[in-house]
Amino acid sequence: MSVDTLLALALFAFATSITPGPNNMMLFASGVNFGFRRTIPHMFGIGAGFLSLLIAVGLGLGALLAAYPPAFVALKVAGGLYLLWIAWKIGSSRSMGKGEAKARPMTFLGAAAFQWVNPKAWVMAITAMAVYPDPEQYALTVSIVALVFAAVNVPSVSTWAGFGSALREWLSVPVRLKWFNITMALLLVLSLWPMLK
Repeated sequence: MSVDTLLALALFAFATSITPGPNNMMLFASGVNFGFRRTIPHMFGIGAGFLSLLIAVGLGLGALLAAYPPAFVALKVAGGLYLLWIAWKIGSSRSMGKGEAKARPMTFLGAAAFQWVNPKAWVMAITAMAVYPDPEQYALTVSIVALVFAAVNVPSVSTWAGFGSALREWLSVPVRLKWFNITMALLLVLSLWPMLK
């Protein structure tokens, strides 16, 4: 892989990881509602889940979905329904989690599994594996794409949890938290629009 291609890949990974989408909206809300420390498993779950999805797409799952479009449509529908459920949970939350059993941030495994139904993650993985690997050194360049995303993804998404955590004190006023959670739920739903076309 040339240096120019590697730089383009790093920019693509950064731009797609840092921009708003389902993962970043959920991390922002989790940072507000649970704090940065309790959101760490969620962040690492995103990184691990996306890495596994990226490698699977690179090893042929993307081609399989392209050959059988109804499977890709089913993934989009499943992902959309799951995101609507998460949006409902965020939008109806009225108190910050302070360690009680009822309110918990997303787990590592939950966040990792979510990547497999996250429409933005699929678009990112399919695009990355369609554009950046070199057919003459396919296995090596698929690994490089995965490593670049692994290096860029978790720090990028962590920024959103950090922003949310920084707003925790200001949003400790119940009415502010209520409207913040409703707004985040609406933004999460809106993040589906470009991916479900």
